Amino acid sequence: MNNKLNVAVVFGGKSGEHEVSLMSATNVIKAMDKEKYNIYMIGITKQGKWMAYNGEVGKIADGSWEKEAAGMGRDETINLLFSGLFNGGGESIIDVVFPVLHGPNGEDGTIQGLFEMLDVPYVSCGVMASSLGMDKGLSKQLFKDAGLAVGEYTVILKAAVEKDMNSVTSMVEDKFVYPVFIKPVNMGSSVGITKAHNREELAKGLIEACKYDRKVMIEENINCREFECAVLGNNDPVASGIGEVIPSHEFYDYVAKYFDDGKSVVVIPAELPENKVNELREAAVKAYKALDCAGMSRVDFFMEKETGKILINEINTIPGFTKISMYPKLWDAAGVSYSKLIDKLIELAIDRYNE
Repeated sequence: MNNKLNVAVVFGGKSGEHEVSLMSATNVIKAMDKEKYNIYMIGITKQGKWMAYNGEVGKIADGSWEKEAAGMGRDETINLLFSGLFNGGGESIIDVVFPVLHGPNGEDGTIQGLFEMLDVPYVSCGVMASSLGMDKGLSKQLFKDAGLAVGEYTVILKAAVEKDMNSVTSMVEDKFVYPVFIKPVNMGSSVGITKAHNREELAKGLIEACKYDRKVMIEENINCREFECAVLGNNDPVASGIGEVIPSHEFYDYVAKYFDDGKSVVVIPAELPENKVNELREAAVKAYKALDCAGMSRVDFFMEKETGKILINEINTIPGFTKISMYPKLWDAAGVSYSKLIDKLIELAIDRYNE
């Protein structure tokens, strides 16, 4: 077939979510309809080196792709993505890019800006929405402005932690009651998140979070259930049903998400009354629009057990596509298969580019 689209799937990256990206990309590539797409695989190492890869898809997940790709050099990668800039013709052989990158330098608007400069359509949100979605502090402020409820939080600079830990811990203790959550502002997949029950754990948690970002967020502990909703679309986004996460650990941390062999439970559809399902779906679309998202995002919520109050936690502009990830599972439950979901995301990317 001569009318196949040339799709570049970009994976890996320098962030702490590198391994999650490899798992997600493996599933995306396997699910793509080979009758519709010519797939070009481009990996980014933890050191930031871009390499074209044309080996077995199964070698991406365990990282062994790098050994084979290393022999191919940079030239092929440049020809794939950057030829339009360098040859003056303004054209790349790539029709659309599907970035399967999580965290900084992948989900935060930086690589989206590169794709804009390359003048190539790409899946998911634009530069601004990606940046805002990655910054939990700024996104929470916009959610509040849109009329959505959020939990109590404060943002602390890494410089303040390094300068005077005692002042920072005292400030946190004045504002919050233990336990509290500590997390990097610009990370995902629960990387760097800890729960502190006392001052000693708070200090350790601050140090841990500061390994990943220059800004750290402290959040109140909420006795809650955790729900997630998938949103799909550009100008008229639609929400999926609701899924509930029941973590195997004290909270849904990185290990519980990706490496706990199914001990964490995902319930789809969530056991909720219809009015709560509708409230969550409406809030998800409102959050999506508040950040001017496009293509896809997953919106995460808390619901207070005592009151039933809905609080928005965060939005993920490139949600996970691993075998246990909620985004594709929610759409599958709504009758949209993994393969059809990828078709729709590529279609939305091209529509947004044309618009």
